[in-house]
Amino acid sequence: MVYQLSIFLQNKVGTLETVLRLFKQSQIQLITTTVADTQDFGICRIICTEPQRAYLVLKENGITATLSLVQAIELDNTPGQAADVLQIFASDQLEISYLYSFLLKNKGVLIFKTANRQRADELIATHRLRSLTDDDLLRLAE
Repeated sequence: MVYQLSIFLQNKVGTLETVLRLFKQSQIQLITTTVADTQDFGICRIICTEPQRAYLVLKENGITATLSLVQAIELDNTPGQAADVLQIFASDQLEISYLYSFLLKNKGVLIFKTANRQRADELIATHRLRSLTDDDLLRLAE
């Protein structure tokens, strides 16, 4: 499991830049980020080098954010790896709230949120998938 920041942003020019500038000033390195938008606001999900400190920096600057745990799995960088993992989850009826992926040092990383973390952990262990921690991601990002 890894910590993820979810930041709620108004759909206005410069709001994302403000967040990233705060991270730059605080020497917090992004590992990955994704933004989903609606008509009125966006949700920016960030995994970074110091999530707890990043959360405090955002709060101190009046930016609405949450810090939560999400699942992270390392995949080989070959086509179809994410589909194979999702097939395992779907065959067990494990619902995924959201998912995104990225590459670090030629390894795929799959980040996802589920309401049933315990069952996800069991499936990850049963199928010998490699679950990642914050420290694992930091090592891959170096």
